[in-house]
Amino acid sequence: MMSEDAGRMLVMYDDPSDQRSLSLDETSSTEESPDETRLSLETTADSIPYIGQRFATHDAAYEFYSEYAKRCGFSIRRHRTEGKDGVGKGLTRRYFVCHRAGKTPVKTLNDSKPQRNRKSSRCGCQAYLRISKVTDLGPAEWRVTGFVNHHNHELLEPNQVRFLPAYRTISDADKNRILMFAKTGISVQQMMRLMELEKCVEPGYLPFTEKDVRNLLQSFRKSDQEDESIDLLRMCRNNKDKDPNFKFEYTLDSNNRLDNIAWSYASSVQSYEIYGDAVVFDTTHRLTAFDMPLGIWVGVNNYGMPCFFGCVLLREENSRSFSWALKCLLIFSLLQKAFLGFMNGKAPQTILTDQNMCLKEAIAIEMPSTKHALCIWMIVAKFPSWFNAVLGERYNEWKAEFYRLYNLESIEDFELGWRDMVDFFGLHTNRHIANLFALRTLWALPYLRSHFFAGMTTTGHSKAINSFIQRFLSAQTRLAQFVEQVAVAVDFKDQAAEQQTMQQNLQNICLKTGAPMESHAASVLTPFAFSKLQEQLVLAAHYASFQMDDGFLVRHHTKLEGGRKVYWVPREGIISCSCHQFEFSGILCRHALRVLSTGNCFQIPDRYLPLRWRRISTSPAKLLQSTSSDHTERIQLLQSMVSTLVTESAKSKERLDIATEQVSILLSRIREQPVASQGALDISPIHRNL
Repeated sequence: MMSEDAGRMLVMYDDPSDQRSLSLDETSSTEESPDETRLSLETTADSIPYIGQRFATHDAAYEFYSEYAKRCGFSIRRHRTEGKDGVGKGLTRRYFVCHRAGKTPVKTLNDSKPQRNRKSSRCGCQAYLRISKVTDLGPAEWRVTGFVNHHNHELLEPNQVRFLPAYRTISDADKNRILMFAKTGISVQQMMRLMELEKCVEPGYLPFTEKDVRNLLQSFRKSDQEDESIDLLRMCRNNKDKDPNFKFEYTLDSNNRLDNIAWSYASSVQSYEIYGDAVVFDTTHRLTAFDMPLGIWVGVNNYGMPCFFGCVLLREENSRSFSWALKCLLIFSLLQKAFLGFMNGKAPQTILTDQNMCLKEAIAIEMPSTKHALCIWMIVAKFPSWFNAVLGERYNEWKAEFYRLYNLESIEDFELGWRDMVDFFGLHTNRHIANLFALRTLWALPYLRSHFFAGMTTTGHSKAINSFIQRFLSAQTRLAQFVEQVAVAVDFKDQAAEQQTMQQNLQNICLKTGAPMESHAASVLTPFAFSKLQEQLVLAAHYASFQMDDGFLVRHHTKLEGGRKVYWVPREGIISCSCHQFEFSGILCRHALRVLSTGNCFQIPDRYLPLRWRRISTSPAKLLQSTSSDHTERIQLLQSMVSTLVTESAKSKERLDIATEQVSILLSRIREQPVASQGALDISPIHRNL
């Protein structure tokens, strides 16, 4: 809050000749007087401007007023200059005004030039400081001859004022550091975190923002992008010649230059056939060295490990204009078509993205049957810059409460809890809180539990997927090499996944309940999926079920009220629960399992052991599936043989050594064989590689 002296209006003059009207809508002059080095005689002792205050230079007066403005919650800019009354007299009067002074002039529309659609912060504020040059009493000096401190807008709090453009600066040392980071290929977000650690400041307290860093990098771009684009297309065509199943699509701009490009590898397309029911489309990263947005499609396989589906690079043009925002919709629409073309027209059940309205609209048009939601980890990653400075020491307490609300099951409980949270932490006017609540149906679990997300909304999975994506960003050199770097990362991840899959299969599964349902599930599901189901089986023993007219009521044995409604049709093998866990994760909940157990059901119905969580889905041959029934039978036979091999090999170290050696030789021989080309849906893209 401002002090009483600082808050009241002060309009005083010590020279009648200076009593002139001030119009803050006039065009500012940038003319300056020669630089001087003397400091104000009184600024060190005074903190509030006053009539008659003296400064050695007009720059010293500006700096003093700027510091005062920062303490009070606004910033200033140089406005009108007056002078040149005679030869050699130069500048004699100068105005410094509030950053919200004046009105934005109306620009003449030009159809051939994109126009900004950015709301102006100017509101006609009349606060100002006027200084005049005085030479009557010896050396020239500048005196305050007018000061108005009345604002027609709210002043910012100390933790908000630092985000005003006038107070955001990147020092030369920081610029050099940022450019060094850019050469290593790390993201802008990573740069910010590293510099916060180096300077020992809390997240969000650097004197510049991510946007400032991006603008800096944009200004230092020196690479010839046209040559880079030619090399990139040549690399993709070479990959296509080597592997007919490598897919890429691109668009050209009006000047016949590369605009956007998307690509996917054969193994990625095959993985999508089984695991493409839930997809993350991460567009939050950029190729820093070229300032190009990067989009990555990823998912989760049946062993709970991330798998890569595809990649896209965008050429961002006119990004600050309204026309670019419309173009963004067309770009993403095209990319969705390319993605569906790669994946034979199969749209995912659900797709998780960052908070991007253009992408949201494109998904609604191109994937109307797909449920769109926001990635929680992409939202949480912004929390330090959004709330750390606002909440201070209460930030961690607030974050814990946010996660509690996020994981609730009931929509009513979430909305009541959210209001209590806003009241408790005093966040009624916080725009980020308001925006989060407005978008709650896209990220809060109570609104999403009836849709399948393959567990990708949990903290553990989100960290694994984010780490997986970071692998593609670890080394950014030339654009053409980036395609190869992604291929290497995907291949490395595939090999690591094979090793982890084998390790999971070799682990002895410990049955905890002794129930026939448990042993049956253990023989069908992957160890990862079975561990999730086993958790629910153990919890089911703590629940009681009561048969009702329209189903079953299941609640914890310590509770006298509440519970979940379970509907079971034994003859048809259909069961459902009001908690929607199966719809959400593909794993039956403890409530449904309790009813099955009570009803003397000794095996979980096949429809509740989804193919995407079964061991059979891990077969390499399954990834090269065919429509031939004979081929399918051979795959199932091979899977049975592999399962027997693992079981027998695990019985001794000697057996395991022999199996590992022979399987390695067999895999090497198999990988030498050509991969049959799969037919793809012809969607007639703008540019398709044949």
